[in-house]
Amino acid sequence: MNPSSQPLTPPRVSVVVPTLNEERNLPHFVERLPLDTVSEVILVDGASTDRTVEIARELIPDVVVVHQTRRGKGNALACGFEAATGDIVVMLDADGSTDPAEIPRFVQALVDGADYAKGSRFRSGGDSHDITRIRRIGNHGLNAMVNAIFRTKFSDLCYGYNAFWRRVLPALDLPSTWLAARTDGTHLWGDGFEVETMINVRAAMRGLDIVEVASIEHARLHGVSNLNAVRDGFRVLRTIVREKRNGGRDANPRVIIPAQRGASAAERIASADLVGPGERPAATGRGPAEVDGSVDGAPALTR
Repeated sequence: MNPSSQPLTPPRVSVVVPTLNEERNLPHFVERLPLDTVSEVILVDGASTDRTVEIARELIPDVVVVHQTRRGKGNALACGFEAATGDIVVMLDADGSTDPAEIPRFVQALVDGADYAKGSRFRSGGDSHDITRIRRIGNHGLNAMVNAIFRTKFSDLCYGYNAFWRRVLPALDLPSTWLAARTDGTHLWGDGFEVETMINVRAAMRGLDIVEVASIEHARLHGVSNLNAVRDGFRVLRTIVREKRNGGRDANPRVIIPAQRGASAAERIASADLVGPGERPAATGRGPAEVDGSVDGAPALTR
């Protein structure tokens, strides 16, 4: 995007935040939200057993609540992206590790001409109060590998605070939310923590204009992270290899899934039948998340 084509009016900003039992962290998250910048908050819930959704609605009456169609952070983000209506989409966590007060810096990077604003803990002005020594070493090694293979200049590969113009979403080619979950309980490729690496690599492979934004990662406030440094590190390594081999295309198998609430069997089968490697179903309204009956809540924030 050329700076000369900057919007004359401020862009609408959708914040997508995956959650799983984050009721104690949400007050801090909401308190830090820059209300003069954010137009819409989309909370994607992964079947929380606490009062995450109820607390979110108490704190943000017009929050849009989306329920995941499968498991994993990658699926949560894909569901949230499909529900977003803003010009800009910001992805971050609700556990206190990523600071919503930094959102205006990401938005400004996009308004200034970038297609994709990538958070970095390792650029000047960035830092991490949460990363362990093993994770730091692993991140640097994987980061160096991606830079060598894809000729990128990333300083921080495995960080989930990013923003992009919603119009570039098709270029990321994330696994469709309409695909059926695996019967053995494992994630579809791209449904787990590897999604952050997948998005970064695909943004680079598609030639998007990428700008890194310095960001400070804080320690999680409450609860325990689902991240496993060794397991997820190897999954990221496999992601790098698969992305190189597949050219950044979705490699999940073509699947027809059964009808669910909000759509007839014919509608679900007709749409799912179009989904194959490298393809996405046509969006309708809020996309499959709404057709699936999985979006609820009031209209987007109006400020």
